[in-house]
Amino acid sequence: MTLQVKLRQVPLFANLSDEHLDWLIQHGEERWLEPGALLLSQGDPADYFYVILAGEARFMVASGGQETHFINHVTGEFFGEVPILIGRQHMGTGHAIQACHLFRLSVEAFWEMLQTVPTTSRAILSATAERLYKYQGLMQQQEKLAALGRLSAGLAHELNNPAAAAQRAVKDLREALDRQETLTRSLDGVGLTLDQREQLAGLRHAALTQIATATRLDPFVQSEREDMIADWISNHGVPDSWQLASTFVSANLDTHWLARVAALIPSTVLGAVLIWLEAALAVDLLLAEAHQSTARISELVRSVKAYTYMDQAMEQDVDIHDGLESTLIVLRAKLRGVTIIREYDRSLPHINVYGSEINQVWTNLIDNAIDAVDGRGCIWLRTLGEPGCILVEIADDGPGIPTDIQSQIWEPFFTTKAQEKGTGLGLDIARRIVVGRHGGDIQVHSLPGRTRFQVRLPLR
Repeated sequence: MTLQVKLRQVPLFANLSDEHLDWLIQHGEERWLEPGALLLSQGDPADYFYVILAGEARFMVASGGQETHFINHVTGEFFGEVPILIGRQHMGTGHAIQACHLFRLSVEAFWEMLQTVPTTSRAILSATAERLYKYQGLMQQQEKLAALGRLSAGLAHELNNPAAAAQRAVKDLREALDRQETLTRSLDGVGLTLDQREQLAGLRHAALTQIATATRLDPFVQSEREDMIADWISNHGVPDSWQLASTFVSANLDTHWLARVAALIPSTVLGAVLIWLEAALAVDLLLAEAHQSTARISELVRSVKAYTYMDQAMEQDVDIHDGLESTLIVLRAKLRGVTIIREYDRSLPHINVYGSEINQVWTNLIDNAIDAVDGRGCIWLRTLGEPGCILVEIADDGPGIPTDIQSQIWEPFFTTKAQEKGTGLGLDIARRIVVGRHGGDIQVHSLPGRTRFQVRLPLR
């Protein structure tokens, strides 16, 4: 079967004149692929327009580390026109799943065909619109899944630390309780009066307040305080001063508190009493650690519910600052090393919005800022009131967005990130939510070291 006959069987070329068909043959070339062979890769330049004369090809789209099936093209169909028409690289990777016989035109020949063979233009443009719509829908779904994946990964990372701490505290608590019980029985034989016991119990109870307000100390300060307490204990003839000192410092106690203990009891029993107090305070510290860890887990769960507006109406009156803070919490794993500077106008009124969608805007903008500063810069969050609206500004001190592409960043599929890292829809989705969904405005102002995204939401 001649090439001319095969081209005639392609719906796109079925009604061409012999002259136009001859022109195609002169300007195109044939290509044959074995099953499984690579046709083109995502990110490759759009150099050719393809027609499948026989066979079948499958196309996959990679995003967020995952590949998703996009479309199969079979005998008589064409592809490659979309990246040529929109001036982009190939948005997917294609393989032959059957032996393929292809006909292709170079970019120059493709543009010339649209002018020389005008009957092909309508079919190509119609297919382009349909495929772009399908691709955009797929990428929006991928973007949502990628955002969900980032949220899940960040939440898992954040939950892991307090969960492990609580598990460790509960495990150590059993041993600490057994030790305290043994020392309590030993204390019965040192001859303390009932009044002395009650006063010691009061000092321990007072120490609970100190434990509740204790903060993690700088290692140098911690070591310095342990030295002071260990010296005090050693000077009073009590052994194992270093072991005791660590617990007392962790409980936010000092030598003045120890002096109050020493003033209550005979010096001959001070060692036994301090060892008992250290064991009792170790139990209290473990309980406090378990409480703080489980409280942290509850805080994270509350933050995620607030971020997603779970169990609430789609549209509600919200404090814009709550959404920003919830977003920071769910992105905390990525914010390691980044300095967050808040400049909030807390007097701003609540605003009626689609809460979970607006939080998606903050997620996209803050996530982009994190990538821009590369884990070691500053991000500013500002809010202020303007006539009829609220302004939210998210700024960073990254390298900035080149002037020549600033107008393109809102376009669907445009991205400066690697193909597997970005879909090019984050800012497009943000613009649709702010402008299309809420009737607001979103702008960017960028210079090296200073990029500002400004979101204006109308007061409704």
